[in-house]
Amino acid sequence: MRFLKLVGIVMLFGSCAFAQKQQTPLPKDLPPYGPEKPLQAPSVKIAKLDNGLTVWLVSKPGFPTLSYSVSVRGGLAADPTDRPGISELLSNTIDQGTKSRNAKKIAEDFQGAGGDLSANAEKDSIEVSTTVLAAKAEPAMAVLADILQNASFPDDEVALAKSNLADSLQQQEADPGFLASRAVANVLFGKNPYHVISPTKESIAASTSADLRKIYAQRFRPDQAVFIAVGDFQNEKMLELVKSNFGAWKSPAESPIAETPRFTPDPPHAVFVVERPGSVQTTIEFAAPGPLRGDPDFESAVVANAIYGGTFGSRLTSNIREEKGYTYSPHTSVNTYRAAGAVVSHADIRNAVTAATVNEITYELNRLVTTSPTPDELSQAKRFLVGIQAISLQSRASVAGALAALWVKSLPPEEIGIYGKKVAATTADDVDSAARKYFPASRAAIVAVGETSVVREALAPFGLPIQSAP
Repeated sequence: MRFLKLVGIVMLFGSCAFAQKQQTPLPKDLPPYGPEKPLQAPSVKIAKLDNGLTVWLVSKPGFPTLSYSVSVRGGLAADPTDRPGISELLSNTIDQGTKSRNAKKIAEDFQGAGGDLSANAEKDSIEVSTTVLAAKAEPAMAVLADILQNASFPDDEVALAKSNLADSLQQQEADPGFLASRAVANVLFGKNPYHVISPTKESIAASTSADLRKIYAQRFRPDQAVFIAVGDFQNEKMLELVKSNFGAWKSPAESPIAETPRFTPDPPHAVFVVERPGSVQTTIEFAAPGPLRGDPDFESAVVANAIYGGTFGSRLTSNIREEKGYTYSPHTSVNTYRAAGAVVSHADIRNAVTAATVNEITYELNRLVTTSPTPDELSQAKRFLVGIQAISLQSRASVAGALAALWVKSLPPEEIGIYGKKVAATTADDVDSAARKYFPASRAAIVAVGETSVVREALAPFGLPIQSAP
């Protein structure tokens, strides 16, 4: 262990000996940047019904559509230990029947309103959403309310969904990216509930309609849910419509599911191999603990990530794609859940450059720690992040989804506008501080999906422990 620590120190501070790479200057005759146009944060009317249902309304008159989104606490991380990933099966079947409507009737009703229903299981929640014509606000909400209060999970529909989900899982397990993500979750979170990213073959086979009804009754309760509407309506009329459709929704007598306590991963700086026999490529992921969405340095970490590998012009992309041609589309991300966060780097490379790619990712992580961003790097990263937020939240559905994600993390709706301001105010010192905290390569576990013999031979010179992924 003393030797491994010494290796980590050398790899961290050795990058100081490298001069910062010079980027090719842009042509001198390009026009200057235009003024920044950060997201205009929506005005959110907040209310709470007598039954505990939180209501967030965003009136945006004009275009005649509206989006509904309902999120309930308790997703994949809340699944029973003997039914991991059952939340995904629940989200796939929640619209397959109620006490008064079958699956066909539900689909026809939403189509008649100009939309359809989407249900997704996340780590901390299950979200049910739809976008419909504003003129059909009432009938669409009536069907949505029926699903959220009276879903029946018919045996035949559940059996079909189980078959489809088993086929989907088999397909996913042929994808090295999925295998890497599952291994990363296991390495980062161990036995913590956040290690679940999907169902297993065993949990799909064992799950029953009765299981789904039980979990649905536990989680779909108004005191643990938020209703969000974004679109062409008047707030007062929409709130009355919500009351008339959801006011009779009652919470069960038992206590809601317990919140997942904050968990900070502490992965070993080691290599974890996922065997993929005969693979001509290796999928590499570096994974380390990261900030929560509400942490004071979250925005600084996001800016640091954009400079490191989160944009097409980032240091990592310029290095292993543009300069060396090791990979087509490397990417990095800051992933946040309600009670945990992670910083993840990803690259798919040919076997021959497995060692070289790990070396360059290690170098770029440590260069971020030891080399402050240039003014151009900082400006470009901030402009990208502010601009991409404004672009990504153009649709009403995306605004509703972003607000739902904030609620799940116990953050106020105002945070949707605060984010851009914090990003724009981030300094080089802020980036340096976040880099030192979250980005040293020695804090990361390395997952490699590929031919085991190739991975072991390529990465043995790094002196890190190499073992099979959990």
